[in-house]
Amino acid sequence: MSAPVEVVFERRGAGPALVLLHGIGHHWGAWLPVLDRLAETHDVIAVDLPGFGRSPVPTTGLPADMPGLVAGMVELFAALGLERPHVAGNSLGGAIALELAAAGAVSSATALSPAGFCTPRELRWALTVLTLHRNAARLPEPVLRHLFAAPALRALAMGMILARPNRMALDVALADARALRQARAFRAVARAGRGYAFAGAPTVPVTVAWGTRDRILPYRQAALARTRLPAARHLDLPGCGHVPMHDDPDLVTSVILDTTGVRPA
Repeated sequence: MSAPVEVVFERRGAGPALVLLHGIGHHWGAWLPVLDRLAETHDVIAVDLPGFGRSPVPTTGLPADMPGLVAGMVELFAALGLERPHVAGNSLGGAIALELAAAGAVSSATALSPAGFCTPRELRWALTVLTLHRNAARLPEPVLRHLFAAPALRALAMGMILARPNRMALDVALADARALRQARAFRAVARAGRGYAFAGAPTVPVTVAWGTRDRILPYRQAALARTRLPAARHLDLPGCGHVPMHDDPDLVTSVILDTTGVRPA
């Protein structure tokens, strides 16, 4: 379904609203391992960010910077009738979640390996790795299917992003490759984010959780997050990579629900 602001999303469950935001080159399907679990207690809206997944590039153009992305999310909340929803995000989505919290636009924020806490060199590394993955995703789909079907080859292809790539179903791996290949906003968002660093001061409950085996935004960046967000709850995600929802869905679900404060009856 589509919101009036031309953002595609998946909506499930009932309860306090919880918006889920993916990383650069990904799509709402990143949240599939935890979506139904979260929907047991929340009205969950998993979003395809503008220019990613099936969301079109806005007719007015892509936001030029993080404030523009945040303003677009606030506009989406209003279009959906959401008043200060909870939000959780991964990577780029984690940075947006923290910025929404700093703006007072949400009730809580969970950031999983968020952008905004790396050095310029580390950011170049992350974007280079993701760009290489995007180039590889342009291989013919029969080749990708063969690649992902073999555990050893899948580990080689996806080991930079996931710590446990063989837990991902074949069709999900293919869908992620398509999303990365077709990510129309990838280059523009990558360019816009080159100088970005999080510097806000949220006053709502915030959790920052980092995969200890993250090879895109390495775990050492969690130390800077602790310094910049001293009032937040900081957690390790043991054995998880950059997209922890696939590596340990039970743990990620628990982390998000502990932040929102809403648990199954």
